Amino acid sequence: MPAKPAKPTKSTDTFAAPLIAGGVSPSPAARVVLVEDDSNLRKTMIAFINCSPGYCCAGTFADGESALAEIPALKPDVVLMDIGLPGMSGIECVARLKAILPATPIIMLTVYDEGDYLFDSLKAGASGYLLKRTIGDKLLEAMHEARAGGLPLTRHMAAKVGQYFQRFGKSQTEVHTLTPREQETLQLLADGFRYKEIAGIMGISLDTVREHSRRIYTKLHVSSRTEAVVKFLGGSNKPTSHG
Repeated sequence: MPAKPAKPTKSTDTFAAPLIAGGVSPSPAARVVLVEDDSNLRKTMIAFINCSPGYCCAGTFADGESALAEIPALKPDVVLMDIGLPGMSGIECVARLKAILPATPIIMLTVYDEGDYLFDSLKAGASGYLLKRTIGDKLLEAMHEARAGGLPLTRHMAAKVGQYFQRFGKSQTEVHTLTPREQETLQLLADGFRYKEIAGIMGISLDTVREHSRRIYTKLHVSSRTEAVVKFLGGSNKPTSHG
């Protein structure tokens, strides 16, 4: 019996990890869910994800409403979310999804390189922000970084968010409770550096960077790098200084 056609706003295709010699599955691939209304781009990204070692496309959606209803059951390791969706915006969908899946990283896909969209995405709970024209190896790097607790932003984007906050943000007194080394660590996080890079720049161990991060989260009353960076940029009167 032929399969039923998919609903117009949703792609129901799921993808299993390929078998290696002898019929044995490799270690489970990270499950990626894509929310993108452009069918051509969606097909391109499905093929790219499934050809990328360590990743598989677990499902795709063309609108926020169906994504919100069905993504939780798919248990994704990372979600790629278009901002400009029909109906519910990608930013609204992120905010609602994070209430259901708070630990799942969500990376925004957009054509907009503007401070307002960046800020609103981060405030909604996005774990990163990627321009569609850079999709390729940058996408793999961003997914890996987000799953490791990082904040995939180019340094140019981080500077834009900082400029936005300087115009509209209010002072956050918690930032001033950080030690100089913690503030330096957080500045580098805001500039888009990874933990390993921060360790090299500051001349400290990776474990020390992680310890600084844990203390930063506690003092700023946040639970993620994204929240910490947003609060820091909101209370900072200085532009990012690295990169």
